Amino acid sequence: MERAEKREFVAEMKDTLSGAGSVVVAHYAGLSVAEMTDFRSSMRAAGGTVKVAKNRLVKLALEGTEAEHMSGLFTGPTLIAFADDPVAAPKAASEFAKKNDKLVILGGAMGATNLDENGVKALATMPSIDELRGKIIGMINTPAQRIAMLTNAPAGAVARVIGAYSTKEEAA
Repeated sequence: MERAEKREFVAEMKDTLSGAGSVVVAHYAGLSVAEMTDFRSSMRAAGGTVKVAKNRLVKLALEGTEAEHMSGLFTGPTLIAFADDPVAAPKAASEFAKKNDKLVILGGAMGATNLDENGVKALATMPSIDELRGKIIGMINTPAQRIAMLTNAPAGAVARVIGAYSTKEEAA
């Protein structure tokens, strides 16, 4: 890489990392190309991205951002997984790490919050934004259904009483 390309990469990485909902840092030594491709595709399906970059350039990109505290994680062969959804990257990385022990999660960041390996795994167990939206809509929808049932219940009760009287008079 030439010097101008490095400056452009650092600026692009700084924008990407500062706008990400969460960032996961992991060692990938020993992963085959096929395994790395699988990991990238699973991360892409979750709405995230995986980048392998020089540690020195990533440390430069982290300077002056709120995630600067995680620059100590960049030693050895590291990759960065990030997504706009704070849960997507940790969830995809944790699921892949369970299947493949060569991916070792070191830690990460969620905004200014520093995450260790256990923090990333704890974040991975949380529901995603879409799941939370679905739960909220379900909670809003349920009372509306109950109100509709209650407003229809008196009319149904009156109809049942009239029906009972009519069958009673027919029988008599």
